Amino acid sequence: MGKYILKRLLHGAFSAVCVVLIVMILVYSLLDRSTILAADPNYSKMQSNARVSYEQSRYEAFGYVDYVPYADYINELVRNGEISEEERSSVALIGRTPEKDKEEAAEYIQKFTETYRAQGYEIVRLDADTRKNGQVKDGGQAALYAIRDIPLLKRAITYFTGMLFVDNIHFVPEETDMGERGLTFTLYDPVYNPTGTEKVFSPAIIGNGTKHKYLMYVDNKFPFVHQNFLTLNLGESYTVNRGVDVFTTMTSSQGSYVLQPLTYPDTGFIEDSADDLHTATYAGGSREINAVYAERFNDDYTNVITHKTGKSKLGFSFVIGIIEVFIAYVLGLSIGLTMAQFKDSWFDKLCTVYIMFIIAVPSLAYIFLFKAIGGSVFKLPTLFEVDSKNWLMYVLPIISLALPQIANLMKWMRRYMIDQKNADYVKFARSGGLSEREIFTKHIWKNAVIPITHGVPASIIFAMTGAIITERVYSVPGAGNLLTQAINKYDNGVIVGVALFYATLSVISIILGDVLMAMVDPRISFTTKAR
Repeated sequence: MGKYILKRLLHGAFSAVCVVLIVMILVYSLLDRSTILAADPNYSKMQSNARVSYEQSRYEAFGYVDYVPYADYINELVRNGEISEEERSSVALIGRTPEKDKEEAAEYIQKFTETYRAQGYEIVRLDADTRKNGQVKDGGQAALYAIRDIPLLKRAITYFTGMLFVDNIHFVPEETDMGERGLTFTLYDPVYNPTGTEKVFSPAIIGNGTKHKYLMYVDNKFPFVHQNFLTLNLGESYTVNRGVDVFTTMTSSQGSYVLQPLTYPDTGFIEDSADDLHTATYAGGSREINAVYAERFNDDYTNVITHKTGKSKLGFSFVIGIIEVFIAYVLGLSIGLTMAQFKDSWFDKLCTVYIMFIIAVPSLAYIFLFKAIGGSVFKLPTLFEVDSKNWLMYVLPIISLALPQIANLMKWMRRYMIDQKNADYVKFARSGGLSEREIFTKHIWKNAVIPITHGVPASIIFAMTGAIITERVYSVPGAGNLLTQAINKYDNGVIVGVALFYATLSVISIILGDVLMAMVDPRISFTTKAR
C-alpha cells in the first residue's frame, strides 16, 4: 500500500501543478490585464503620467510585470552607499524633457537606462504633461521607469518555491537596528504573564529577526500547541483581503471584534483590545509611522490578527458541509435501500419523481425555490449573518446542499442494490437455505455499498471548499463565496491559491477513497504478488 500511496501522491502533485499552470495561463495570459483596474477607485481619480505610473505599479502588485521606477533605483544606490543623502535630491530630479535634465541627474539616468536595458527591461520615459501656459498638469510630472513582463515559467517557479516559508532570524533586513537576533525559549509566555506577577505555565519560543515573533506557543484553542516555524503561503490577496495571504484569508475569524482587557507585555499598556499578540509579525518602521503602535509595542512586531466573533471562511463552509454530508448519507442510503426492497411500489415511484425533479431542474432554480418557500412559509432566515448566534440561518443552506446529494445517493444505492439482488450468487445463497435477512446483511448490502464508499472521503473533505452557488445565494461568508469574490474583483492571487487548494483536496480525497475501498472490499489489494 505504501508504494501505491506514494505513486498516487506523486501523480497528484503533478496534476496539482498542471492545474495551477493552466489557471496562471488563463489569468495572466489570456485575460486583459487592464480589467484589474476597473474597480480601483484610486486609478479612476488619477490623471496623465501619474495614472500611467500607478497602472504599472498595480500590474507589478498583481504579478504581471517587474516595475522599477527611477526613484527606487536612486534609493537603492543610497542604501548601498554609492550616493549620499545630500546628493539624492539633485540626481533624483528628472527634467520635464531629456534636454532639461541637470548634468548630475543625466549621468545617473544614463546608468539606470543601461543597467536595466541590459537585463531585458523596456525603459519608458514620460515627458512632463504641461498646459499652454507651461504649468505642469495635476499628475503630469515627468516619469522614468523600467518594466519587464514576468514569464509564466518564472512566475510558476517563484510561486511553488515560495509556497512553504521557513522562518529564520535573518528575515528582517540586516541593516535594521533591532538588537541581538536569535530565539528565546521561555516557560512563561509574556502574553499570558504580561505583568510577571502571577506566572502561568505557558511555554513559548520567541524570535527576534524572524517574521513571526512567536515561533511556538500554546493557548486554549484547538490544537492548543501552535507553530510558525513553517507556514503555508498560497499567494497574496490584492483586493479581497489586500496584503493578506490567501490561506490566512480562509482561516482567519470574521465578524465583529471581540474586545477584552489586554496588557501589552514590556510596555505595560492596558486597554480593551481584540489583538491576538501571538500572531504578531514584523512591520518595519511601524512605530515611527503610527504613534498608537509606539505606546503599545516596544518593537516593530506590530502586525497582528484580531479576535472576532464569527468563524473563518473555511469554518463556515465546513460546518454547513459536514452536516449536509451526514444528512445526505443517512437519508440517501436508507431511502435508496428502501426503494430497492420495494421496487415498483408507490414509494419507489414517488422517490423516482423526486430524483427526476432534482436532475431536471437547474440547481440555481431550486435553490431560489427553497429559499422563497423557507423564508415565506417557514419564516427561516434567508441571509447569513456572521455575528448571529441563530442556528436557524444554517437550515436553508444545508437543505439546498443536501437535497441534490440525497437524490444522487438514492439513485445509485437503489441501482446497486437491485443489481446485487439479481446476481447469481444471491440465487445460489437462496438455494443453499440462507434467509432473506442473512442474504441482505451478509451479501447484498456489503457489496452494494462498496462503490459508494469511494465518494465518502471526497464528500467530507470537500465540505471545506464550500458551495459557490449556495453560498452566493444565501450570502454565506465561506470558502466557496471567496472564489466568486476573487473572480469579480480580478484578485489573481486568490484565484490561483484557491485553485491549488481545491486541486490538493481532490488528490487527497481520491487517495483516501481508494484506501477506504480496499478496507471494505477484500478483493482489492494494493500489493502485487509474483505468480
